[in-house]
Amino acid sequence: MAALVEVVDYDPAWPGLFEEERTRLEPVLAPWLSGGIHHVGSTSVPDLAAKPVIDILAGVSSLEESRKAIKPLAALSYCWAPYQEHIMNWFCKPSSSHRTHHLHLVVEGSETWRDELLFRDTLRSQPETARAYETLKRHLAVEFRLDREAYTRAKTDFVLSVLARELPRGT
Repeated sequence: MAALVEVVDYDPAWPGLFEEERTRLEPVLAPWLSGGIHHVGSTSVPDLAAKPVIDILAGVSSLEESRKAIKPLAALSYCWAPYQEHIMNWFCKPSSSHRTHHLHLVVEGSETWRDELLFRDTLRSQPETARAYETLKRHLAVEFRLDREAYTRAKTDFVLSVLARELPRGT
């Protein structure tokens, strides 16, 4: 059975869970890491409801080279999945059916890198945007309770509109 989409109230433990994971990941990812390890996604925004999954962004210099991290990350219970391979190396932990963490290895400075950090920073600095996003997510979690991919796709227009508003002209 597929995991249900569930949005829960903010948990003040989430930043600490990220920090614990960052400490585990840094030595394993060191050979490929160029942009640091960042807490992203809704669990990184104080007081924002979220799916209880810690999203982690790690900046690497090369997607191809960072694929060498697949085996070392498996020792930390990260499962690699061939998802959007042209823009990231994507992992979940501990399994695809029960996810507590998502890890995105993304080329530092790429559009995906910029967008993930900009969206997080916008939600952190604009409470009204964060509340609108939370309202949308709660609605979509009911509508797409049994379809995680549809839930994610349904958030796309909101995310893109925020990014378009926040990006400097010409980027």
